[in-house]
Amino acid sequence: MGKALIIGCGGVASVAIHKCCQNSEVFEEIMIASRTKSKCDALKEKLSGGKTIIRTAQVNADNVSELVALMKDFKPDICLNLALPYQDLKIMDACLECGVDYVDTANYEPEDTAKFEYSWQWAYRERFEKAGITALLGSGFDPGVTGVFCAYAQKHYFDEINYIDILDCNAGDHGYPFATNFNPEINIREVSAKGSYIENGKWVETEPMEIKRVYNFPEIGDKDMYLLHHEELESLALNIRGIKRIRFFMTFGQSYLTHLKCLENVGMTSIEPINYNGMEIVPLQFLKAVLPDPASLGPRTKGKTNIGCIMTGVKDGKPVHYYVYNVCDHQECYKEVGSQAISYTTGVPAMIGTMMVMTGKWKKPGVFNIEEFDPDPFMDALNKWGLPWKESFDPELVP
Repeated sequence: MGKALIIGCGGVASVAIHKCCQNSEVFEEIMIASRTKSKCDALKEKLSGGKTIIRTAQVNADNVSELVALMKDFKPDICLNLALPYQDLKIMDACLECGVDYVDTANYEPEDTAKFEYSWQWAYRERFEKAGITALLGSGFDPGVTGVFCAYAQKHYFDEINYIDILDCNAGDHGYPFATNFNPEINIREVSAKGSYIENGKWVETEPMEIKRVYNFPEIGDKDMYLLHHEELESLALNIRGIKRIRFFMTFGQSYLTHLKCLENVGMTSIEPINYNGMEIVPLQFLKAVLPDPASLGPRTKGKTNIGCIMTGVKDGKPVHYYVYNVCDHQECYKEVGSQAISYTTGVPAMIGTMMVMTGKWKKPGVFNIEEFDPDPFMDALNKWGLPWKESFDPELVP
C-alpha cells in the first residue's frame, strides 16, 4: 500500500511500529527516525524478518530543513509524528513543504509555557487544504479513541449529546514509590496544571486536583479520580452536537499525589531554568533524568487500564445514557509488544489513524480532529488490532 515515516522511538512509537509491522499490507515500508539512531536500529533489529521493510535515520525534529531533506530522500506517503508535542509545528511545516500527510497523538504546546491548545495547529487548515494534504490531529487514546467514541455515539445513538465525562483509569502497579507511565515532563506538566472543563460554551477553571470523584470502573473497581484540563475537550465541544458540559477525569493513587506534592513544594516540577554550578538547567528536565524511564516499566507493571466516555443526551425525544470503554491488561500488552498498557493504548490508535488516512478512508485536504471523520472503520479496527471496546446503556453516572 505505501510508505510511512515515523518520527520518534520511545514507548508509544515502539508499539505503533510493532503494529505497523503486523499490518504489512498497508505499511509496506516504514522509516523510523529519531534523534538517537541507535534506538531506531535496535527496534529494527527486533522486528526484522517480517514483510514490512524497515529503514532507520537520525533526525532532529526541531530542525525543519533536516526533516525536509529526510522526506525528500525517503518520499513517504505519510508522516506519523510520535516525537514531543513541542515539535508538532516543525514537522507540519516539513510535511507542507514536501506534500506529505500528517498524523500526531498530542497537540502542540510551546516548551516554555506549559499551555496546550489547538489554536496553533488549527491555524494550518488553509495551508493544508491548498497543498491537498491531510493532517489528522490527536490519534492516540485520549485524545484519539475518546473522540472516535463520541463520534460513534453521536452517529448511532443520539440526536444530541448534552454531557460527556471522559474517564481515564490506570490501575497498574509498577512497584516503584514514584514513576510516570509516559514522558515525565509531559505527565507532570499536565497533572500540576490547573484543571478546567467546558460548561455552556465557556472554560471553567479549577485549582489542580480540586475536584475529586470516586468511580467504580468495570473490571477494576472503585478508584479516586480527579478533574484535569485535557486537550480533546476543546475540539469535542465544537464538533459534538448539543454539548452543555464536558469534563475529563484521571485516576491517581495517594502515593503518586504525595510524591508529586513534595516535588512541587521543593521546586522540582518547575519549567523555569535555574543556574546550577554555572550551568542552566530546567528542574523538571533534571527530574525526568532521575526518574525511571517509562519504557522500563513494562516488565514490572501488573493490572489494567480502563479508558472511556460516559454520555448523556437525547434520541427521538427520549433520554439516553451511554458508556463506551476499553479495558487493557498491562501484562498482556507486554507479552505482545514488550510495553505496558499506557504506551499500548496510544500506539495502537496511532497506527490505526495513520492507516485510515493511507487507505483513503479518512482522506481530505485540511487539518482535522479525529471526531470529524466517520468513526465506524476506526471502531472496527480497534477490535481487530488489540483494543476491543465494550458498551453499556445503564452506566453509573459521575455526579
